[in-house]
Amino acid sequence: MQKLKIDDFLKYRFISDLSFSPDGKHLAFAVHEMDQDENKYNSKIWLYKTEYPQLLQVTFFGDERIFTWLDKETLLFASLRNEKDRKRKDNGEQLTVFYKININGGEAQRAFEIPLMVRKIEYIGQKKFVFTAMYDPEIPDLSKMNEAEKQEWLRKAKEEKDYEVVDEIPFWSNGSGFTNKKRTRLYIYDENSSTILPITDEYTNVEHFSINPDRKKLLFISNRFEKKMEIKSDLHLYTFEDEKLTKLTHEDRFDYEIAYFLKNKIIFAGKDMRKYGINENPRFYILDPQTRTTRVITPNFDRSLRNSVNSDCRYGANRIAKIDGDHLYFISTDWHSSHLYKIDENGNIDQLTLEDGSVDGFDVYEDKIIFVGMRNMKLQELYTVKENKEQQITFFNEWLVKERNLSKPERFTFQSRDGTTLEGWIIKPVDFDGAKKYPAIVDIHGGPKTVYGEVFFHEMQFWASEGYVVLFTNPRGSDGRGNEFADIRGKYGTVDYEDLMDFVDAALKRYQFIDENRMGVTGGSYGGFMTNWIIGHTDRFRAAVSQRSIANWISKFGTTDIGYFFVEDQHLATPWSNQEKLWWHSPMKYADRAKTPTLFIHSDEDYRCWLVEAIQMFTSLRYNNVDTKLVIFKGENHELSRGGKPKHRVRRLKEITEWFNKYLK
Repeated sequence: MQKLKIDDFLKYRFISDLSFSPDGKHLAFAVHEMDQDENKYNSKIWLYKTEYPQLLQVTFFGDERIFTWLDKETLLFASLRNEKDRKRKDNGEQLTVFYKININGGEAQRAFEIPLMVRKIEYIGQKKFVFTAMYDPEIPDLSKMNEAEKQEWLRKAKEEKDYEVVDEIPFWSNGSGFTNKKRTRLYIYDENSSTILPITDEYTNVEHFSINPDRKKLLFISNRFEKKMEIKSDLHLYTFEDEKLTKLTHEDRFDYEIAYFLKNKIIFAGKDMRKYGINENPRFYILDPQTRTTRVITPNFDRSLRNSVNSDCRYGANRIAKIDGDHLYFISTDWHSSHLYKIDENGNIDQLTLEDGSVDGFDVYEDKIIFVGMRNMKLQELYTVKENKEQQITFFNEWLVKERNLSKPERFTFQSRDGTTLEGWIIKPVDFDGAKKYPAIVDIHGGPKTVYGEVFFHEMQFWASEGYVVLFTNPRGSDGRGNEFADIRGKYGTVDYEDLMDFVDAALKRYQFIDENRMGVTGGSYGGFMTNWIIGHTDRFRAAVSQRSIANWISKFGTTDIGYFFVEDQHLATPWSNQEKLWWHSPMKYADRAKTPTLFIHSDEDYRCWLVEAIQMFTSLRYNNVDTKLVIFKGENHELSRGGKPKHRVRRLKEITEWFNKYLK
């Protein structure tokens, strides 16, 4: 077998958006792959026939990511396959065009278009649909204008691109650009009359919606704000027949994560954030819509409601919860793996998957469960699970384990200096020889409330193929072990830094083949913050690579899309209440102590950790005569390493590897 190559990931396929047909006989899902020539991702709809297992591709154009079932044989999907429609969008029109196709054969037929950028759509019967779309008050419905009016508006809009006017926070969002006054609104589209009815107003952001089994009622979670968005949300009930909107929320500050109809009740998960702040784990509740009474059904549930296992090999969106029968099915992370669970109205929870790895998404229909999983060093594939037993049913990426020599992570536990049991992993170099000494790279995850686990990670496997030991761990602040373990508010750079250094010490003691004089460190986002922190507090690493990092919590507070609420919540301070504390936790404060050669990787449209963070740290090191370099990726955002343009991702990994090769080999 060959060693993994830097650009092998261009051939990986990713799976998302699983959706059973109304009769459960077919599963539709999206398959994404990279187009190196066009430097983009292609997305196509595939079908899995459950009764006599068979896979087939349904669409072929390459932009089919949004779809819903119309009936047991017909799919509705969005696409801009028509050249005229593509030109309309290129000229500034907001436009989503839908096609329908019979899964038994035949060509896709144009169904209708919606003059908005649709994000999610669900069919509710009688040619009516519920959908969410980005609402921009500055963009009118051009379809209602004559040609002269349209051209005049487009001319003025082109001039206005030279200006941005903002009067609220956040005014931009990572991956979405400037968002001032823009909201994700909820609508009903009636195909019979081609009319659109807004359910929510122009100041309400819809975060989640679900429809009851008979398609007569709708639940949605939203956050309404003007001028400043607060971290809280509301729960609403909407009935289609009388168009009645009812707010179900109690008045106390609360953050809803999901909400579904469960028989004649409502099950939801959320948190009041009183004890652990915005990263607090949610609990499950049952709400009786008739009496408006609410009861908690999982008082001791202490896990997040998501898959937080890190990997750089995913693309597309996946569901984390769904109702089927008398249960809510959901994904949660426990230690270093994410699993699928189900819960009933009394709070009884059953774990459905047992194997290590990650459950990235799923769908369920009666006794059928299919999920997107990462198992045994494999990339994403579809699996069935029944009575805790799993069976792989797709093999899109099987070539990787058959043709490439991979190195499986080896888990070990160790004690931190205060006696806490922690877990870490080592990936040995491909063609490992126990008699040799090897350079090592310590990789720090972002979040901080995410985890590393035993799943395929392209960059780590590539470094192993290049002759490096790769080390990674889940320090305090990570997900999967409850609120107390994850809560490092006010402690950034203290207990988490100690855990990382204790991990490195434990690895060096356990694995004598690691050359402690040739160690590097890297990480992104929170991992970038920690890399910046490390180079100002120790010289034990010969080289560092800081990605999408944080240098100064005072500047982050005032410049990023989450800064004003994240910084206050995580550091228990603002620039006015305790500027000294924010500065104490800022790596830039200690940059004059740094001697480690450091590469900075950042994107110019990263509004989560803005470019100024890398610039400040780069300038500080260059000012103090430390060898450093800053590589800026234009047109990319915080997701560069996970969803950036294919060629940019290759260049990023090339820059990092060459930096480590320069100092560690």
